[in-house]
Amino acid sequence: MPDRLLTLFTRLYLGVFFLYLLFPLGYMMLLAFNNSRIPTHRNFDPTLRWFGEAWSNNRMWDGVENSLWIAALVLLIAIPLGLAGAVFLTRFKAPGKTAVYAILISPILAPGIVLGISSFIFWSQQLGFRAGWWTAALAQSSFIAAYCMLIFLARLQRFDPALEEAALDLGASPRQVFLRITVPYMRPALLSAAALAFLQSFENYTTTYFSIGAQSTFTIFIANSVRQGVTPAVNAVAFVIVMATVLVAAGYEIARRRGERRRERARRAAIAAEMQEELLGKPAAV
Repeated sequence: MPDRLLTLFTRLYLGVFFLYLLFPLGYMMLLAFNNSRIPTHRNFDPTLRWFGEAWSNNRMWDGVENSLWIAALVLLIAIPLGLAGAVFLTRFKAPGKTAVYAILISPILAPGIVLGISSFIFWSQQLGFRAGWWTAALAQSSFIAAYCMLIFLARLQRFDPALEEAALDLGASPRQVFLRITVPYMRPALLSAAALAFLQSFENYTTTYFSIGAQSTFTIFIANSVRQGVTPAVNAVAFVIVMATVLVAAGYEIARRRGERRRERARRAAIAAEMQEELLGKPAAV
């Protein structure tokens, strides 16, 4: 009886939790199909006009373009910096590594407004450069590189240095060892860090808002639209983003499960072949 009560309570809790989490999102998506200019479910009149208005909004597309440029530059900066920091912390025995680690991850703990304003003051006010999407990318890279470094550290801590030592003993140069041994081993971490860096950059608002100057990004456009008065066009954009996220996640999960099934079939085939080889090679009983 206690087990049944625990199971019932767990299911009830999960149901309430997901309802609390997903109901506002579903309600917002539903309003994207109402013809009323005021986001409301009353007098519901199905329409797709808000998707057309969102598609024809040039300010939104300018923001998307800036967000993509920023994310691309963040990838070019954050990935090498994070990898270099992870390699230094795991491979080199130098005094003060704990202090270096604390300094490298400190941007994660700093408020985004501090990073944005400090980057704007340094590049625009002190050096005289005009603030734009590239200053926002530099500001974002200061903390996104730390996230990437943590991912690389987790991967490198499981790496066997004997593989590199063996390659060096066989005559490989340090560059060859890094490109042919370390980088292939780090490929999963590199992909994960790249995905994290892109998403962190694309959805960032606070740091970007205070460092980009007069330009705008996609998230800044959405925030400004909400402050000026939410319209169903913003709901339509949110609907597209949510559905794209769901489709990408579902596609990834399907591909992952297919890969697991292929690996399981290959493992069973290898076991069957090994057993058959043992049976064929076993001498017949007298």
